[in-house]
Amino acid sequence: MRRLYIRTYGCQMNVYDSARMTELMTPLGYASVETPAGADLVILNTCHIREKAAEKVYSELGSIRRLKRAKEKTGGNMVVAVAGCVAQAEGEEIMARAPIVDMVFGPQAYHRLPEMIAKATRAGGGVLDTSFPPEAKFDHLPARTGDGAVSAFLTIQEGCDKFCTFCVVPYTRGAEFSRPTEEIVAEARTLVAGGAREITLLGQNVNAYHDGDSGLGDLLRALAEIPGLPRLRYTTSHPRDIDGGLVAAHRDIEAVMPFLHLPVQSGSDRVLAQMNRRHSADDYRRTIARLRSARPDIAFSSDFIVGFPGETDKEFRATLDLVKEIGFAQSFSFKYSPRPGTPAASLPQVLDMVKAERLDELQSLLRSQQLAFNRDAVGRVLPVLFERPGRHPGQLTGRSPHLHPVHATVDDDMIGAVLPVKIDAVQGNSLAGTVIEGLGA
Repeated sequence: MRRLYIRTYGCQMNVYDSARMTELMTPLGYASVETPAGADLVILNTCHIREKAAEKVYSELGSIRRLKRAKEKTGGNMVVAVAGCVAQAEGEEIMARAPIVDMVFGPQAYHRLPEMIAKATRAGGGVLDTSFPPEAKFDHLPARTGDGAVSAFLTIQEGCDKFCTFCVVPYTRGAEFSRPTEEIVAEARTLVAGGAREITLLGQNVNAYHDGDSGLGDLLRALAEIPGLPRLRYTTSHPRDIDGGLVAAHRDIEAVMPFLHLPVQSGSDRVLAQMNRRHSADDYRRTIARLRSARPDIAFSSDFIVGFPGETDKEFRATLDLVKEIGFAQSFSFKYSPRPGTPAASLPQVLDMVKAERLDELQSLLRSQQLAFNRDAVGRVLPVLFERPGRHPGQLTGRSPHLHPVHATVDDDMIGAVLPVKIDAVQGNSLAGTVIEGLGA
């Protein structure tokens, strides 16, 4: 049995892709290992969203180089690959800067991994595949296997046609592509048969999903019919693609959880236009209002960029005003950092000191909202899907419908069960509670 080590950076879609690569290599005699030491195949599945993403990869490759040399001294061979969005964006540079790398391939090419390994082994390295193949990679991947995870990811859509001026995704993941409904439902059934009780649908613009005339709302209705699947989520959404069918799905389908990540990025219309977001701040407010009208208990998280090129103090204040008005259960916020090749990278930049000050102020407000949202759960009874053992003996950890992490004392055989939990306290970013005996699902 050969050993496979995959390090996954970034988003949930990379987590999904890493799992599919593992499934692809298992029939070829590869077993997953937890560390790269002694591995026969090492894959760094990279993300280009965060600042200095490429430099983090090169730093990791420095450590891998020593392990590869050590294996060679014992007569072995370690094949090293860089995959994902950094690979797609900087493939040739990676090959030039890191000679220990045998293969570089983008997120649309990993279904050809066995072929690339054979070529790299025969040729002694130097395989580069950053093409966007015309065929759907999903047609060339093995059938999904349930791995026993209570909560599972399922990619339904890839790519992006929005071309936000700060974002590299259209260049690294390609144009929008949606998988057929029947293929998704079949994969979901396999996951449920393997123990999944919650499935999170993934896509760069997941609510741009379409299969003919059917949209994401229709897909959620089809998935909700699968026996033994009490919870459905989806991420990440674009405000422009929240349509009436999706709003109705939140209203009608009990399995669709009342929590939605809906990035807005800024509260300033001028900044949003400069970002090419194609929605205004009031468009976003109206979308939130429609969803809250359909599902009054829905909670939201969002993404924010501060210090976008040209952002004034008044425009930053508009972001703060929007946050105060809407209220978020949790959020992600970042200082703008240029991505090479994107339109915004060439615009006049805001001073880093100003970005840092604005980020501190925004994050302070967002943290206060998250704490208030968590404190509001104390004393309530929430249905919690228990996923795994907790940090303490006799404790399990799960998630509420609003994605709170919840800890409670409960037997291990309750993993996979949805149980009512009375919330007793807030512990940092998580909740602690007590299972109410005699009820559950």
